[in-house]
Amino acid sequence: MPLAARPAPALLHRRTLLTGLAGAATAIALPARAGFNFFTSEYTATRAELEAQVRRRFPLQQGYGGLFTVQLSDPRLGLQPAANRAALTLRVAIASPFLDPGTVGGWLAISSALRYDAPALTLRLDQPRAERVELEGLGGQDAVRLQRVGAAVAQEALQGQPLHTFRPEELTVGRKTYEIGDITVLDDGIKVQLR
Repeated sequence: MPLAARPAPALLHRRTLLTGLAGAATAIALPARAGFNFFTSEYTATRAELEAQVRRRFPLQQGYGGLFTVQLSDPRLGLQPAANRAALTLRVAIASPFLDPGTVGGWLAISSALRYDAPALTLRLDQPRAERVELEGLGGQDAVRLQRVGAAVAQEALQGQPLHTFRPEELTVGRKTYEIGDITVLDDGIKVQLR
């Protein structure tokens, strides 16, 4: 390139600086990605990452009073930022020799607070609450009774269920190992403060 066509060194420096600043601004404007954010001391787990971990733990099956067996499967994760809660919609199947037919299916929705279990490095459901139970093909008092059974078993079975387990290296930067602080539910993931 001829000398006259080459940009001045000061202009090159400004271009490089502006390009770097534009890249940083773009990174700040993008939605949270999974992983550690050094600038804010936060770790964000995305909805997809959380749902993948949750799905691996199902189906769950639990008895109720020796009369019913309740199976929970096909979990779908929802996030409720306004309430700072996680939500799960699950397929429910209640089986009993006293039912005709022997198994009744439907859907169950729960919401739950979250807590951190430090020894296990795990974010867990805490005090899940059944919000809605819909059973197929039943009405009246039978439906009400079975809805109560499904809700009680789901709340018990899901208490303490892992939502996300951290790997030790995810909480370590250089020589510093972080502890989990505040837990915040976002539209597209869950963010934890690292301290």
